Formats: sequence, structure tokens, C-alpha cells
Amino acid sequence: MSKTMSSFQERIASGKRLLVAEISPPQGVDPAPLQATARRFAGKIHALGVSDNREMVRMAALAAATLVAGEGIEPILHVTTRDRNRVALISEALGAQALGIRNVLCTSGSHQTLGRFRTAKNVYDVDSVQLVQAYAQLASDASLVNEKPIEGAGPFCLGAVASPDADPLGLQISRLAKKVTAGAAFLITQPIYDLERFHTWWKAVTQRGIHEKVAILAGIQALPEEEAAKAREGKHTLSRIPQAALHRVDSASSPSARRSAAIEIALETIKQLATVPGLRGFGVACDGDCDAALEILDRSGLGSN
Repeated sequence: MSKTMSSFQERIASGKRLLVAEISPPQGVDPAPLQATARRFAGKIHALGVSDNREMVRMAALAAATLVAGEGIEPILHVTTRDRNRVALISEALGAQALGIRNVLCTSGSHQTLGRFRTAKNVYDVDSVQLVQAYAQLASDASLVNEKPIEGAGPFCLGAVASPDADPLGLQISRLAKKVTAGAAFLITQPIYDLERFHTWWKAVTQRGIHEKVAILAGIQALPEEEAAKAREGKHTLSRIPQAALHRVDSASSPSARRSAAIEIALETIKQLATVPGLRGFGVACDGDCDAALEILDRSGLGSN
């Protein structure tokens, strides 16, 4: 295949604002709902992320990303190291390229005990930093799987996850720098709820000049009720959720009102972050509520241009 950049990679190189969304493949085998969902995002975003068995077993992300591409929407294939060894991970990348998919987000994935498949064995043969490096160098160095360079492999537009809420902060910043050095072209943060913590993290990012070397997108998601419940119980592991936000959602009188409050908080977060110098854009996650994600995209006024 020709070594051309994906449209999303060209957008990154242009320096323009980036807007992506993320969906999860269906639990079943019928492609129609996935295709219909993908079409709803057409013209609203620059790329559509496809998660990889997050929290439950779903249709293979590679198959789902291929279906998304068939609808004329550029996919970002998520690849999780939790479930595959290095042989399967390299094979996944080669298969993605053969199917015309060049955007790949490399992630370690949530531990299986946090999902429905608690009895499954994890793999973690390599971590996300090693995976980014391996994918970036396949054409010149496939030593990760004891192979010679794989001619024609790549180039991929590689991404990774950033966790502004994780501690210790210094270690997280060093890990981000390693992802960029390894070959990441974009980073998408976990959903942002705590703006004060985000700004503390962003100050550390900019002091290292990381934002000048990679496109960083702020993750946005309307706070799901189950995540709010976890936060109240002290069991939320991904993001710090301020008590004021929790109270605002909890004080709503009905499920629809709580959902509306969560959407308003997400929109306010976008408004606050849209003026942050150096931040390249946003990644809006569905997490089972694509209507909410689409409402956020429409009402934010960001558009895909």
C-alpha cells in the first residue's frame, strides 16, 4: 500500500483544531446499528474512535472500525494490550493496514476486574508505550516479535491516552513524554471533570513542551449516572469528579433532568477549555449514550471544520 498519511494525520499536521468522537462496538453481530450510529457522526467530526472491549466483550474493534470506514468516516482503531501478546498486537496492525486503517490509538486498557469479564486472564505482554514504539518502527525494526523489518508496514497515525487525574503527577508527565518520543502523534485525555486538576496537569505538560510535539485533545463525556455513583462511593478510578458537579447532577429531580445536567456540565467544560492555549481540540465519548455525545457536539458550536 502507498505510504500516504491518513486524512486525520494531515489534519494534525495542519495545526488546525481537531474534533473526534468515540463509540463502542455492539455486543452482538449485527452490523446495522453500528453503521447507523457511525452515519450520525458524519460531517460532525474528523475521526471516530472505536473502543476495544472496554468493560465488556463486544464485536472486534478492527471489524467495527472497518464497518465505520465503509460509511465514509475515518476511524481510529483502539488497540488494548490487556488482551493480546506482542504477536497478536503486531498482527492486528498489519491487518488494519491491509484494510486501509491507519489511525491507531494504543492503550493498556482497564484491568479486567473492573469490567464484566473478571475471570479472564490479562496479558499485558507489552505496555502502551512499547506498543506505540513497535507500531512506529515496524518498517525498520520488528525485533519485538523477532522479525526483520516488515517492508511496507505503516506509516500509522498513532495515538495514546493521557490521564490528567492520575498520580503521581511527575510520573504521569514522564510517561506522556515517553509516548511522544515513541511516536505518538496525538493524545486524548480521560474525560475531564475537575478543571482545577486539569490546569495543574496542563501547566506541567506545557513546562515540558509536550504540547508542542503532539496534538493533545481534552476528553469530554456527559457524566453517566453509574459513574457518579462510583464517585460518591469512592470507587471511581478514572477521573476526579468534583463534589459540586456530583451535587448538581444528583439534585436533579428525574433521570432525564440528571442527564440534562450532565450534558450542561460537559458543555461548560468545553467552553472553559476552548480558550486554553496549545490545546488542539476535543474527544467526545459516547459510553452508551450517543444521543448525549451528539447533542454536545451540536450545541458546543465546535463543528468539524
